[in-house]
Amino acid sequence: MRKGLSYILLVAALLAGCDGNAPRSTEEASEANGQNDTTLLSIAVTPTLDCLPLFVASDHHLFEKQGLQVRLDSYQSQMDQDTALAASRVSGMTTDLVRAERLRGQGTALSYATATQASWQLLTSRTARIKQPHQLRDKMVAMTRFSATHLLCDLMVDSAKLPTEHVFRIQVNDVAVRLNMLQVGNMDALLLPEPQATAARNMKAHVLYDTRPADLWLGVMVFREKAVDANRLRLLQKVYDEACDSLNERGLAAYADVIMRRCNVSRRTVDSLPTHLNYPHWQQPRDRDLQRAQEWLKKNRQ
Repeated sequence: MRKGLSYILLVAALLAGCDGNAPRSTEEASEANGQNDTTLLSIAVTPTLDCLPLFVASDHHLFEKQGLQVRLDSYQSQMDQDTALAASRVSGMTTDLVRAERLRGQGTALSYATATQASWQLLTSRTARIKQPHQLRDKMVAMTRFSATHLLCDLMVDSAKLPTEHVFRIQVNDVAVRLNMLQVGNMDALLLPEPQATAARNMKAHVLYDTRPADLWLGVMVFREKAVDANRLRLLQKVYDEACDSLNERGLAAYADVIMRRCNVSRRTVDSLPTHLNYPHWQQPRDRDLQRAQEWLKKNRQ
């Protein structure tokens, strides 16, 4: 127990240092210069594969071909995205249903554009020697509070029939920091999206849980209400579907350069990505996934 608390204090200190130096988004830089173009759609993204259709559309000029002005503002954590959206610094963002529903509950008016391909894996350090969920007792799990990763951590704890207070949920918002903590051995287990999950598996991390075979789809793209009109949303959907078709037909290897640059991962990581990843067309989140997020938030309201 004392060891766990010491680690918590260490992580808290690390996060305090990281949060204060969070990079400013392109949108914030534009505001500082007095720019405010109402025809521009600014979408907050993170360096993860659920954003890949947007990365492909931007890097291959698919938005411009449809007459759309779209800028992707990169953030390292979902919390920074939330702040930008709530403050109207961005038009929309990629996120998960838990965080989106929490924002709505806090008074941010937003609408769902499409579900995304987002998935997560719960991985454990090879030095932690954790092979089964019940071995998470008195272990630290890195995640983001009030997000899909928080919900997934709770699912694992419940399925293992562990007392909830015996699994230390450590808030580490930046996925790159989370991955680095696994690499240096500062964390027992952590929840990661792709491609960071693949990078962790290349480090011999063990997979305890995967949302894909569990048929749990919590990724979503949202926009502030009235931030995008129906015509631009229709064109955005057309571009998104085109990018998804290209990814599904050509495969991830055809966009290795995009993935390496946008997600800051190595060629080895890209070459190791699952070959069965599929990008569905623009579609609303499923009712059962939305209900799962709403029920979890109601149970964990704070």
